[in-house]
Amino acid sequence: MLDNAVVMFFIIIAVNIVYVSFSTIRIILTFKGQRYLAAFVSVFEVFVYIIGLSLVLENLDGIQNVLAYALGFALGVVIGSLIEDRLALGYITVNVVSSNPFLKFTETLREEGYGVTSWTSSGLDGDRLSMQILTPRKQELRLYRLISEIDPKAFIVAFEPKHIQGGFW
Repeated sequence: MLDNAVVMFFIIIAVNIVYVSFSTIRIILTFKGQRYLAAFVSVFEVFVYIIGLSLVLENLDGIQNVLAYALGFALGVVIGSLIEDRLALGYITVNVVSSNPFLKFTETLREEGYGVTSWTSSGLDGDRLSMQILTPRKQELRLYRLISEIDPKAFIVAFEPKHIQGGFW
């Protein structure tokens, strides 16, 4: 089976997709402070990497194998990032500024289960309602939709906090 060039091409692609997906997940886990889980994932990552690299090195007579390795690597980056999006590890902080301070913004978000800190602020054209919301990344898109339903013109800035302590959580 490994003597067939077409089969070898697709095996190398598949192995590299798996390898790079593991690599992406390991890096993200490391950034999120999950070092032991990242180390566990790295065992599988290296195992798959050695298999894929050995297949390419044993079959350097065909440029298609090197191309398969490169294509598999690129596809692995895409698939790894899609997996990370689905896992949605960690939290985000969303800062929202509404030009209408009289909307029931804060109350609506709290009724939906979000922890909200709000205050009145001043903008170029008058008073604003400013809010800071901490939410799990899995809730991020739902929060954006809810904000847009309440105030389609709201200004939104989101970022990932490095450290969280106390508060609503």
